[in-house]
Amino acid sequence: MVTDMNGRRQFLGGLLATGLIPKLTWADAGSPSFLSAAAKPDGSHVLCGIGDNLQVLFQIPLPARGHAATAHPTKPEAVAFARRPGTFALVIDCVSGTQTARLDAPHGRHFYGHGTFSADGDLLFTTENDYDAGQGRIGVWDARQGYRRIDEWSSGGIGPHDIQNTPHRDTLVVANGGIDTHPDSGRAKLNIPTMRPNLAYVTSGGLIEVAELPRGHQKNSIRHLAVSDAGEVAFGMQWQDEQSAETLVGLHRLGAPVQLMSTPQDDVRKMNGYVGSIAFGKGGRTVVATSPRGGIVQFFDTVSQSHTQSTEFTDACGLAAHNMGLVVSSGTGELRQIDQNSISLSRNFDLAWDNHLVAIG
Repeated sequence: MVTDMNGRRQFLGGLLATGLIPKLTWADAGSPSFLSAAAKPDGSHVLCGIGDNLQVLFQIPLPARGHAATAHPTKPEAVAFARRPGTFALVIDCVSGTQTARLDAPHGRHFYGHGTFSADGDLLFTTENDYDAGQGRIGVWDARQGYRRIDEWSSGGIGPHDIQNTPHRDTLVVANGGIDTHPDSGRAKLNIPTMRPNLAYVTSGGLIEVAELPRGHQKNSIRHLAVSDAGEVAFGMQWQDEQSAETLVGLHRLGAPVQLMSTPQDDVRKMNGYVGSIAFGKGGRTVVATSPRGGIVQFFDTVSQSHTQSTEFTDACGLAAHNMGLVVSSGTGELRQIDQNSISLSRNFDLAWDNHLVAIG
């Protein structure tokens, strides 16, 4: 931990000792803009807070490799998910650096590495696999009661991975990847010939819309999501066939058909069948997708719904938008702030950044 953070923790500890309990905010954790799991050179794993200037503000130990995290909308609290198919997630106080709760998947379930809070932060939603039934589930946890599990809902499909809240409505969007797995078979994919990925919109446990891909694209597993301020959903896919995919990026709005981004075949091939993360640029006019397997970052225009540019970046995967722009992380330890034409800031760390970079706020 950095010295300033240690001093802040000692100060807050003194207030607690006197009975003056402050209402903590993300400023008390150093005002991080992003969270990311990472591996250290000694093989240990940490959850890091990253500032606007791309400096690491804190490193909190994790017991195993992380996948994604989600940040509480007001409190300096994060939920770190184990790499799928993990059966636990940890609630971490990012001021003290301590674990305050542990979420264990119910018997017969595992997490998919992603979750999201309700807009008020009272509830946490997690994507899960009911692997004996071969169905996706959404776990509902009450953050006000120490993250007690209070309900579960259908995800609307098989293999739910990413989950996001949509603006201006209490509606979740779920990326159902369509791939059936079972712990007895490791990470083997059991239903590729019959897979049917979809986007499912869920509110209060009920499905309000399920959007499927056009014919011929059923082997494109929908994995990762971004939601614009206007409620448009961008999704990144992972291709499950030996023949080349036509595209790996799409858009959707409630009540409208799925739109797939037009992409030159040479640029599709460069992604090596794999989108690692996806995000909207400022204003929602641009969508950006990363591919660690292809070592590339690609840009798309949401109006023309077409590919516009590609930039090479070794092992690029984590991606998040913030008011300062887009930030990409790499397994090589690099963080970059980017736009379509240049790298505006770059820093390197003795850390291997894991799959996802999560914006706070």
